[in-house]
Amino acid sequence: MTGDFALWVFLSRTPLLWLTVTLTAYVVADRVSAATGRHPLANPVLHAIWMVGLVLVVTRTPYSVYFEGAQFVHFLLGPATVALAIPLYEHRKTVTRVLVPMLAALLVGSTAALVTGIGTAKLLGVPDPILIALAPKSVTASVAMGITSALGGDPTLTAVLVILTGILGAIMVTPLLDRLGITDYRARGFAAGLAAHGIGTARAFQVSEVAGTFAGIAMGLNAFLTAVLVPLALGFLR
Repeated sequence: MTGDFALWVFLSRTPLLWLTVTLTAYVVADRVSAATGRHPLANPVLHAIWMVGLVLVVTRTPYSVYFEGAQFVHFLLGPATVALAIPLYEHRKTVTRVLVPMLAALLVGSTAALVTGIGTAKLLGVPDPILIALAPKSVTASVAMGITSALGGDPTLTAVLVILTGILGAIMVTPLLDRLGITDYRARGFAAGLAAHGIGTARAFQVSEVAGTFAGIAMGLNAFLTAVLVPLALGFLR
């Protein structure tokens, strides 16, 4: 028993263990998602999070220890985002044909996400530090955390809010757009990427490569536009 405990103590402080736990949790969650026909509520990210969280609670492992291993996955977010340029190039003709309406949708969607988020929080009396962390919630995590840090907010809180936004968006996007009768995968994908960044983009690729391509475009453009709009909006409120 003592030997097993000593082995666990050693493994729990080895980065490879937590990388393995993270990947295993996601693979299991993804298999369940596939078995349900990619049902929105079976979102792999959502279920991988609670599975990893449960392991951390049961083993009493500090987040800092876990992140020593999970940081490898975090590092790969950058290359994965850049890799979205591949389907964009493959569908470049389709993208070019709808460039103007796509940019119009970007401006409206980005502004709406920012105004509704900040406006609602301001009406509820949310303190400024939390307001700063909330403002870039619809942008991919790495960019959102950079925006928050530059404005003096808490990047960790931003990361939590970004993930929550992405998961809720990925769960809601399919049934919501079905209810609205929107069948064009270009519009569906763009909406998913604009409102739910990387997690919404992953969901869009599960449905259609065209939807995923437009979701990736929306995610990238929204990151750029939000980085410009957030300081302006917060400055106006102050």
